[in-house]
Amino acid sequence: MTALHQSDPSLGTVSAGSGAAPRRSDRAVVRDSLTVGLTVGVSGTAFGVAGATAHLTVLQTCVLSLLVFTGASQFALVGALAAGAAVPAAVAGALFLGLRNVFYGLRLGPRLELPRLLRPLAAQTVIDETAAVTLVQPDRRSARIGFATTGISLYLVWNLATLAGALGAGALGNPARYGLDAAGPAVFLALLSPRLREGGTERLVALVGVVLALAAVPVLPAGLPVLLALAAVPLALLVERSRSESKPEPESESEPEEDRA
Repeated sequence: MTALHQSDPSLGTVSAGSGAAPRRSDRAVVRDSLTVGLTVGVSGTAFGVAGATAHLTVLQTCVLSLLVFTGASQFALVGALAAGAAVPAAVAGALFLGLRNVFYGLRLGPRLELPRLLRPLAAQTVIDETAAVTLVQPDRRSARIGFATTGISLYLVWNLATLAGALGAGALGNPARYGLDAAGPAVFLALLSPRLREGGTERLVALVGVVLALAAVPVLPAGLPVLLALAAVPLALLVERSRSESKPEPESESEPEEDRA
């Protein structure tokens, strides 16, 4: 990793002696990142079972996890296939859900500034969890550690869990009985909670996103509520803009007239 500049306003890094919060220790970042990777990765078992339910082979189910590796898109695909949808329609829906990762990449690129050779590999792990972990870090070093640790651990555990779920689908039964389907959303809400303690636009975006997602859960297919929650960003910006425009401008103090000769 390259050395971190002492001052980087775009990342919130601080120079020595400033009053801002100090950089987190590497151990703390790794611990939190592993917690996310391992906890969410276990829910890959539910996808393995879902793939078998959709009459996919074990190989097909595992290849989806290896190559697609974005849970909402994977579940949307197998869910549509299990419901009898045509393959092109199921693939189109999965691709639509995966578009959000493009926006994550646009945000993470300047924050991580990875070498060009690593970017194609890193792109494979640009998902909800790695983006959430990375964006809460205070500096580039912590962001890189969080991104790599979360991405690698989650990728390995998710794929192993997918294999286990696909092989043991018959014995496991409905994964909802074990709460595996709730592991991912629960961890993501835990990652969102620090934003609720912040002020200004961050808190507003988090609150609006939660309301939109919860309201959409009963009426939209799995995966779409999270995508709908992205609408919280423009909505929050519109509210903030209307607030700023409604505030009266401070009256400028009139300058004293100059003495005339």
